[in-house]
Amino acid sequence: MNAAAQPHAARHVLVVDDDADLRQHISQYLTEHGFVVHAAADGVAMARELAARPIDLIVLDVMMPGEDGLSICRRLSDEGGPPVIMLSAMGEEIDRVLGLELGADDYLPKPCSPRELLARVRAVIRRRQDNQSGGDKKGRAYHFLGFTFDTVRRQLRAPNGVGILLTAGEYSLLSAFLEHPQQVLSRDRLLDLARGGDADVFDRAVDVQISRLRRKLHACCEEEIIRTHRGSGYLFDAKVIRV
Repeated sequence: MNAAAQPHAARHVLVVDDDADLRQHISQYLTEHGFVVHAAADGVAMARELAARPIDLIVLDVMMPGEDGLSICRRLSDEGGPPVIMLSAMGEEIDRVLGLELGADDYLPKPCSPRELLARVRAVIRRRQDNQSGGDKKGRAYHFLGFTFDTVRRQLRAPNGVGILLTAGEYSLLSAFLEHPQQVLSRDRLLDLARGGDADVFDRAVDVQISRLRRKLHACCEEEIIRTHRGSGYLFDAKVIRV
């Protein structure tokens, strides 16, 4: 797609896969649907692309030579990088859970249809955009147990003032909890609140995201903030002040 044909504010997607044919197939399909697509065959080439321009989302293969996709995903999550959709021929639930555990925002088994991938890409980017601009225009901030959650800057700060990096999924879940503190929220309710009901996500994904969020909060606070109510859901057990 040439520059004149690109839609206004087109989103940049980086496809990282060592399979050249699949890489081109995905890139062409996403380009035809309005995205600006860049491609990389491995983690080294991916790093060059990330250094060259802002990337809105990464489609990342798991099995690659050199640094594998799971390691790359964990590093991107730790660094607060772009949202990640992982692709893998390993389609078992445990493999998907592991990908989400390491910071992926979504996970698709290979082979996947281009239409489904397109839908997932749009959903993840929409959630990230909503998180950054939707409710944030109200200038909303939350305080709980010494933590500060600033939706304008999209930052979570620990009681000691240190910033805590959150993935898009963790950000959405924390937002949902802070809007509904001291309430038991079922998995389905959390999916509706955190993901807008637009993603085909299995129940374990919620458990994994909450587990990651719980660990990040517990590293800075000894109290158990997110409590599990077996058979019912989860409760955010803290007094929340919204300003």
